[in-house]
Amino acid sequence: MQSKLTLPKDTTVPNHIAMILDGNRRWARSKGLLTLLGHKAGFEAGMKIAEAARSWGVHTFTVWGFSTENWDRSPKEISYLMKLYKGMAREIEKRADKEQIRFVHLGRKDDLPVSLVKVFTDLEEKTRKYKKHVFNAAINYGGHDEILRATRKIINDGVKAEDLDKDLFASYLDTGDQPYPYVDLFIRTSGEQRTSGFLPWQLNYAEYNWELGHLPDMTPEKLRDIVIDYSRRRRRFGGNDAMEHFTFNPHLVANLELKWWRLGNIPQGVTLLEYSIKHLKEQFGLSKELAGKAAKYSIEAIAYQDKNKFEKARVSLKKFYKLIKSELKLAFEPEIVASLAVELSKSKGESEELTKEHTAEVYRISLFQAAKAAHLRVLANIAKNRGEWNKAEDYLEKYYSALKERIA
Repeated sequence: MQSKLTLPKDTTVPNHIAMILDGNRRWARSKGLLTLLGHKAGFEAGMKIAEAARSWGVHTFTVWGFSTENWDRSPKEISYLMKLYKGMAREIEKRADKEQIRFVHLGRKDDLPVSLVKVFTDLEEKTRKYKKHVFNAAINYGGHDEILRATRKIINDGVKAEDLDKDLFASYLDTGDQPYPYVDLFIRTSGEQRTSGFLPWQLNYAEYNWELGHLPDMTPEKLRDIVIDYSRRRRRFGGNDAMEHFTFNPHLVANLELKWWRLGNIPQGVTLLEYSIKHLKEQFGLSKELAGKAAKYSIEAIAYQDKNKFEKARVSLKKFYKLIKSELKLAFEPEIVASLAVELSKSKGESEELTKEHTAEVYRISLFQAAKAAHLRVLANIAKNRGEWNKAEDYLEKYYSALKERIA
């Protein structure tokens, strides 16, 4: 049965997710269990997240379960792992017809048990016609080994040096005939921050995610959060992606926001609406007309929040962010941003996790990229809540400077 979890509207779904399945043994030892039980739990978790990925439209899902360096493990553990890989193939076979999954083994077939090679070979042949999804199983795989094998094939085929280019070389790799050989999102579980030679050619422009939890604790819910974070990232591929609307002056916008916080400091004779328009024009680069519409929604939301009418505030904020999205052509979901903004209001702006998520969602940057700015924003709010206005303005200016550095 496919996952019932859904992704927010406008989420950019990666075509190819690749994972290093790590932490089974550590997970088992931490719970006082046999190592083999950790591998079993990891296998079950891996199949669930692969299924969830397919349900969201991920075309290619690659897992690395056994490297060319893993043969130094105990015969008992290796034997158990080979049985699990047979089980993995059988599970894919059960779903292959219905979900149109092509199974591909990446790596060397020599050294693998004959019975496992037969299972892999038969399944590869049986599913070769399917095009909707690809499930790559990297078993007895090494990145250097793949490149060496490809190079030997090129030499044996008599390819001339002057005829060899990037596309031709890639066609000799284990992923050579796949529609999405290049990885969009790379994930490694168990807190390890290295690729260990996994898909060195195909990871060229991949976005990386380091998951602290061990593989058995990986869930479709966690994968969903990782995909949403991936969707926020601005993939440049070496090109230019300047966000022309965000040309604000950090000092000016911080000063304007501080005066908004201290309503008594708004210049005499200037209405709250006029002031809000000026603030939004500076922060988001809106025209005066659009800033006027956005300001009305913003003022409405603040008034509702002050009266603890959070649902009404959320509705006004949704209208506000819908207008911002339409003008700035960003991919965030107004419903999500408005809900986060309301929750932030309830926490008086002092929740770092909420602030980080809100900043990442609005400005379309990763959680990692949003961390510094979010921390400064929280410090500004803490100072504000204590009435320490000079500190608040200083932290606000640093927040907007950090934000502009990240999104400019």
